[in-house]
Amino acid sequence: LAIFAVKRGILRPFRLRYWRPVEPAEPLHDQPKRYELGDWVFLGSLFFLALTGFLLEAFRIAAHDPDFEVWSPVGWLVGKGFIGIGFDGKAADDARFADWWVHGVFALFWVSSIPFTKAVHILMAPVGVAVKDERAGNRLPRLPADAKAADVGYAFIDALSPKHLLDLDACTKCGKCHAACPATATGYPLSPRDLILDLREVAEGSMGNRAALGIPPRFPEHAEILGTIKPETLWSCMQCMACVEICPVGIEHVPIINQMRRALVERGEMDGQLQQTLETIYTSGNSFGEPKRKRGRWARDLPFEVKDVRKEPAEYLWFVGDYASFDPRNQKITQALARILRRAGVDFGILYDGERTAGNDVRRVVEEGLYADLAEENVATISDCSFDRILTSDPHTFNTLKNEYPQFGGSWNVLHHSQLLLELLERGRLKPRKGLGYRVTYHDPCTLGRYNGVYDAPRQVLAALGAELVEMPRNRDNALCCGAGGGRIWMKELKADDAPRPSELRIDEAVSLSKIDYFVVACPKDVTMYEDAIKTSGHQGEIELRELSELVLESLA
Repeated sequence: LAIFAVKRGILRPFRLRYWRPVEPAEPLHDQPKRYELGDWVFLGSLFFLALTGFLLEAFRIAAHDPDFEVWSPVGWLVGKGFIGIGFDGKAADDARFADWWVHGVFALFWVSSIPFTKAVHILMAPVGVAVKDERAGNRLPRLPADAKAADVGYAFIDALSPKHLLDLDACTKCGKCHAACPATATGYPLSPRDLILDLREVAEGSMGNRAALGIPPRFPEHAEILGTIKPETLWSCMQCMACVEICPVGIEHVPIINQMRRALVERGEMDGQLQQTLETIYTSGNSFGEPKRKRGRWARDLPFEVKDVRKEPAEYLWFVGDYASFDPRNQKITQALARILRRAGVDFGILYDGERTAGNDVRRVVEEGLYADLAEENVATISDCSFDRILTSDPHTFNTLKNEYPQFGGSWNVLHHSQLLLELLERGRLKPRKGLGYRVTYHDPCTLGRYNGVYDAPRQVLAALGAELVEMPRNRDNALCCGAGGGRIWMKELKADDAPRPSELRIDEAVSLSKIDYFVVACPKDVTMYEDAIKTSGHQGEIELRELSELVLESLA
């Protein structure tokens, strides 16, 4: 309890401050002060219970002076102190009697107050952890075919599922999600902690204990939460899952945000730039608006022909993805991977103009109808092909093909290219001719790492190439998001003008390491985000970005 008091009163870490990146709605404007006061009352009540408990022991020992009691060391020392000053016998026994009632009544009062205070997490947190969906986020639920517009997503507090209502009470206000969120860190109007606490207030004020006891509600029954939670807050989420990963009580912030986004989209409340991108995807099948005939054009510059897997069977169907197919910088990386596969004798083919964007981020901006069209068309195309496994270098594509396409009838063995490269190295089908000797750091893509647990394969590939890996302070499941996920790469900026972008913070983190040659990534969107961030953060010339495939190809040269 002393440590709790020192941390809150003196050290005051960021996660325990009730600083908010955005002003709350009017009914909640006084919440930060109430939370802080509530924390101190809660801490003081625990201290009072402990103090009266130790005194109860001490008064009993002072009254009866027993032999040494091994299980009451504090009470023994204090009781002996009372005897030493003459406070013993009947006086001590009377004090014990009074303290017994004070301690007992206060303890019963404290227990009965649990549903009304932050202590409710004592009951709810274990339940929340027990029923947590370990695949929350990486596999979003489908909309029912007969869903009515009013039933889509979370527009009202009573629309939340039992699990998500439970999450509101399970929150301990520990602030770990607040500190881990890249949106909060870079001035976007979102804090996962504040989102959950605001929803809790709405629930309590409209359908919770306050309503049950007849306390005047702060919100109307079946309160509308889209007015309390601002649209820009929901669109600030990068879907990186850092909040879900770090939460000690199993709260599913990202699925809750997705359901609220669904209700927003159903009402037509969407960023104009995002809406234009979705229209582009609808008409062209990709986010670049390029004609579908150009999707396989990157393969023309290769000294060999790449199979059309729709026309002839292959061991691997390579689902290339938008950025790897159309972005000029990423096309070079895609060609490098093709050369590696050719060198290793891998039998692979691509879909050429039969491929449409896989739709992972389309689904996370909750345009479910468009996502379903993309998924169904891709599943139909892929199902007509003959292959053993699917390969992709895009973690976003990897996630949705692996985890969400089975909802649409497409269930395959899907590999990220880092996994296949490691497999080829371990089997001796790729034999590096020289150790690279570079000193590198590696960035974990969110959809590869936190979504799917692929952390070791890229690192083992780097080790096999003879590169020295220096980890950034935030790595693996604590890695900082690049800022592109959840459709944010298609939206206008919502952060404060003077705040750095998440990708710039990440480059700062890499440059702070000693003598790093390369910032290594394994995601096409990361290539785009971080090459730009190296320039805008002022670190051009200090560090260079390389994609994993480029280093593998160099080691074979």
